[in-house]
Amino acid sequence: MDSVLIERKGPVGYLIMNRPAVLNVLDNDMALNLKVAASELKADASIKCVVVMGAGDHFMAGGDIGYFKKLVDQFAVEGGEAYPKDIFDNVHSAIRDIVSMDKPVIACTKGAVAGFGLSLMLACDLVVAADDCVFSVAYCKIGTTPDGGMTYFLPRAVGQKKAMELMLTGDRFSSVQAFEWGMLNRVVPCADALDVTEQLAQKLCAGPTQVLQRSKRLLNQTFDVSLDEQLDQEAKNFQQCMLEKDFTEGVTAFYEKRKAEFDA
Repeated sequence: MDSVLIERKGPVGYLIMNRPAVLNVLDNDMALNLKVAASELKADASIKCVVVMGAGDHFMAGGDIGYFKKLVDQFAVEGGEAYPKDIFDNVHSAIRDIVSMDKPVIACTKGAVAGFGLSLMLACDLVVAADDCVFSVAYCKIGTTPDGGMTYFLPRAVGQKKAMELMLTGDRFSSVQAFEWGMLNRVVPCADALDVTEQLAQKLCAGPTQVLQRSKRLLNQTFDVSLDEQLDQEAKNFQQCMLEKDFTEGVTAFYEKRKAEFDA
């Protein structure tokens, strides 16, 4: 059974962690498959929106402790050579592709969302969460520091002090708390999570593709450039949009008081 699946429904691509019997926890095989799947969806021009989700009742409960225990046992015999050299390259490649792909990425979460699962969720552009989610940074509970961009994304979502608290304590928190702290876009009943996610995905697919691409790029760079640089980039992107058919359609539709029909 593949540990990561790709499904396509029209213009929406689904990246599905597929180890439901163990809460979709991450091992070396899944790390590689996440890299491959994220790269494939990034490159697929027919896909206009990506949904990241877990099979079964959970998103991802972090790292596979059974796998880590085998590594610890091997380390006792082999030393540092026991540890895989590529697992971080693989998961971090997936994170980079999710952030940099020119299409919106929605995380649909339910159940356990911990460790790398939380990092993966935070790397996505939007999050629809079931009301049964249990979140935790979790890394300190197994004696390690975060990965997957946790130390980058979490303070940007919740602020430095709250991020520090969550990382240093590893405390669990609910969907309501995560929403209040700014990690989530929507909290819905568990039974409705996928439907709400798909409705949001279809709404994004119907939007002006080039505008969504440029808007995502602008937002993702905003903490790394000066105000002057950002203003210049906003002007450049706006001017480019004005040359596209979607701008003509959007302005005309608004003027005519009708719904815009942007290019697919």
